[in-house]
Amino acid sequence: MSSASLAARLLRRAASSSRASALSRRCAHSSATSRAPVSLARFHPAAAASPSGTTARRFLSSQSPAAPSKISSDENLTRVIDSEIECAVESEEGSVQQIDPPEDFPFEIIDNPGDQSIVLKREFGRETIKATVYTNFDTEEDLNNDDSDAENDDDIKPALQMVVTVEKPQGPILEFECNFNDDELAIETMRLLNRDANLTDNAYEGPQFSDLDESLQKSFHRYLEVRGIKHSLHDWLLEYMMGKDEKEYVVWLKNMRDFIGN
Repeated sequence: MSSASLAARLLRRAASSSRASALSRRCAHSSATSRAPVSLARFHPAAAASPSGTTARRFLSSQSPAAPSKISSDENLTRVIDSEIECAVESEEGSVQQIDPPEDFPFEIIDNPGDQSIVLKREFGRETIKATVYTNFDTEEDLNNDDSDAENDDDIKPALQMVVTVEKPQGPILEFECNFNDDELAIETMRLLNRDANLTDNAYEGPQFSDLDESLQKSFHRYLEVRGIKHSLHDWLLEYMMGKDEKEYVVWLKNMRDFIGN
């Protein structure tokens, strides 16, 4: 064998060994990939790496001329969703506890499965009080207002938002839009809604709440407190809504899996 032929064979062997080593490292990395716990979680791309290294192999095969079939891609997605469901259920079970409302809690809790909000409802004299509570997990607040992110990660909480209506047997409905945080229940806006006709674009809704006289603002806060809408609800509502989000997330994943599998 000539020296040129021997050199060519050695180069081909070295290249083949290098590709095999790279593939081995990539699959090993995929197998070692761990997923963050599901707590207030949404489906992140990092969670798509399966413990068996399927994602890495799928990535490699997608580089070949033959694209993955619909059946194989659907099966892979189903396996990933199953893994995410298992992780979410474990997280939910680990945090399951009885969430008791505060003492003298006057509201009926309306919590319909599949809804992103809950409704607190009560009768107060001749009035019907309803508070629709939402949790905004995309808007997080640092409740200590500290610039040190590393030291205050545990103080970052999702924002609670509430729409309160006060309805009497006749006449308009008084509506408040509120934000909750650890420090206060803040009224953002308030307006009277005409129950008999749609509001027109040029209907006068009053000034910004923050522009009202301070004594008037305090009186409206007291008006809500007397009807049971108080800042002391914050911690219970936050815990309740976080638990609801975990349950709804699991149901959403199962619905997605069922759709993909049919």
